[in-house]
Amino acid sequence: MNLEIRKATEKDAELLARIGRQSFDEAFSSHPKNHPDDMKMYMDEAFAPETILKDLRDAKTIYLVAEADGEAAGYAKIKLESREEMIEGEKPIELCRLYALNKYIGKGIGKALMNEFFRIAEAEGCDTAWLGVWEYNYRAQEFYKKYGFEKCGEHIFQLGTDPQTDWVLQRKV
Repeated sequence: MNLEIRKATEKDAELLARIGRQSFDEAFSSHPKNHPDDMKMYMDEAFAPETILKDLRDAKTIYLVAEADGEAAGYAKIKLESREEMIEGEKPIELCRLYALNKYIGKGIGKALMNEFFRIAEAEGCDTAWLGVWEYNYRAQEFYKKYGFEKCGEHIFQLGTDPQTDWVLQRKV
């Protein structure tokens, strides 16, 4: 498999919306804690092409697209100068999303996106990387643990009408 990571442009808004919606649905719709109405409400807003386009026009937000053999397989959303009170460091960087479509999970998409995230963090002179991960997303927690992320707190992730708990993880860059 030929894997490439590229920076997204405004032309990718529809693609990112589609991948985001599909991968989020694949990952979380079957979990008994997630009501279908809350899932729909969240996905309709978060993965609307207009929402993605607004992010793409923000100089502090970076989207990376992972392509496997020329086909979009996943993406990452990165936010510069983003922090929460429990985050250490002077110049943090947030990994807001790291998504891969189900058929590509376990094929190096996450690893490639994570490596590019750290390359950007270093290039931007960031000293702390952080992210939020759902308390029930054990697979993702194990993935992030492999990269040295450690829990430093919690915050609320609003899924529709359901306030859910995300663990906040961080590590030095």
